Amino acid sequence: MNNKYDFIIFGASGFTGKLVVEYVLKTYGFNSGINWAIAGRNKQKLLSIKADLDAPNDLEIFIVDSNDKISIDAMINKTKCVLTTVGPYQLYGSNIVEACVSAGVDYVDLCGEPGWMYEMIANHEEAAIKSGSRIIFSCGFDSIPFDLGVHFIQKETKKVYGKAASSVRGRVMVMDGEFSGGTAASLKATMKSLKHKPELFEVLANPLSLSKIKDVTPQPQDSKPFYDEKLQSWVAPFFMAPINTKNIHRSNSLLNFPYGKDFKYNEMWASGPGDEGEKLSKLIASTNPLMGDNIPKPGEGPSKESREKGSYDIHFYADINDEFLSASVSGDMDPGYGSTSKMIAESAICIVKECNELVGGIYTPSSSMGDKLIVRLEKNAGLKFKLLN
Repeated sequence: MNNKYDFIIFGASGFTGKLVVEYVLKTYGFNSGINWAIAGRNKQKLLSIKADLDAPNDLEIFIVDSNDKISIDAMINKTKCVLTTVGPYQLYGSNIVEACVSAGVDYVDLCGEPGWMYEMIANHEEAAIKSGSRIIFSCGFDSIPFDLGVHFIQKETKKVYGKAASSVRGRVMVMDGEFSGGTAASLKATMKSLKHKPELFEVLANPLSLSKIKDVTPQPQDSKPFYDEKLQSWVAPFFMAPINTKNIHRSNSLLNFPYGKDFKYNEMWASGPGDEGEKLSKLIASTNPLMGDNIPKPGEGPSKESREKGSYDIHFYADINDEFLSASVSGDMDPGYGSTSKMIAESAICIVKECNELVGGIYTPSSSMGDKLIVRLEKNAGLKFKLLN
């Protein structure tokens, strides 16, 4: 195998894929210590992306169809890592994962589809361990700020208290930006798959379904609004909690339970105090932001101005007895597109350039890259990790 490239961006002609290409070009240039290429189904669209972004003529393109093994293998045989933005992954990701695992090639994606992830882990984890392939799901807004946020607050908690917190609360304080059309499409695909795979209902319902142990400590409820006494704010269900929570518990298990086997995690949207906070929490609970006519279709997304005006701020509270330590993870662009495109690019570079000691397997961002990725995200991608008290 001739691993000519550090990574190839598959889906480069899609909306998010183009943002990844733009970020890599702007931040790292071309052939300046990082070698990369682009891939997708349509040659003309890929050429158009190169022209739009004024990319060098030498930026190689691969014509790849996710259902065509020959084209997939031609791409994989030329790279150390596949960065794919092509979702829903349950429709377009399985063959890519299988090929990467077989060839010992790394893989990063933006997946927020726990049912599919569960199947990939069951089908390919042992083979990935043997081949040396590092498969890392959820390298965008789901679930990097949350997975690494818990990693960060637990590390600080150990410094202050000498032990990890047995309970962490994640609270979305600010989330300004349009929801991803790809996330909405993934939800629809998941709902459709349940008709044919009813056994996945249990996977989706269990917050520990991706963990090595699946039935330990009962987890706090996150499906109804309530008043968080410690935060002094009403909180409401957060639509991404079902995937983030599973990834966080999987991280804990993959790292041999540094948070403890009885670890509890609860993730919700902070809506504020008083009557207004209560009203807002109930409104949030009664609506689904991923449904409706205003959600971008896959391949569509917000304007550059909208992306740059967006931001997010997530607080984490590590509960120790009657006290708590708090931290913030914030981003400088809209979460679903601008920040996500930077996070997945940094993940691909991090796993290839800085994680040579990591053995093969199927990982989460924190269990595979941890502090190394935090450093990259703070330096290059506009994220900030900081203690609040």
